[in-house]
Amino acid sequence: MVNRAALDTAGEDFSQCWCCDASADPTRMVHLGNHPEVALCVRCAHWAAKQAWEIEDQGKAGPLVRVRGRLRAARRYVVRRGWQHHWLLRGPLRWLGKRLP
Repeated sequence: MVNRAALDTAGEDFSQCWCCDASADPTRMVHLGNHPEVALCVRCAHWAAKQAWEIEDQGKAGPLVRVRGRLRAARRYVVRRGWQHHWLLRGPLRWLGKRLP
């Protein structure tokens, strides 16, 4: 007897994100250099990059570091208030979020 799940996934070549479990084409995933089995979807890769910038900024000082810190604080405030789900603010906030550190 053949497993139906095996038949459904046969021929489909999808990778699964290690962060959010989303499935996508492996060419649309970010793979770690020394560990190609680790894959992140584009959304989680952007999140990881922003986290890396924040860690790097902890050891730095200067006006740009302070500005990035305030932008991060503003982002946390928006998320805490749930404004990213508001029908009028959702689009502009997501556009801004993609372009800010």
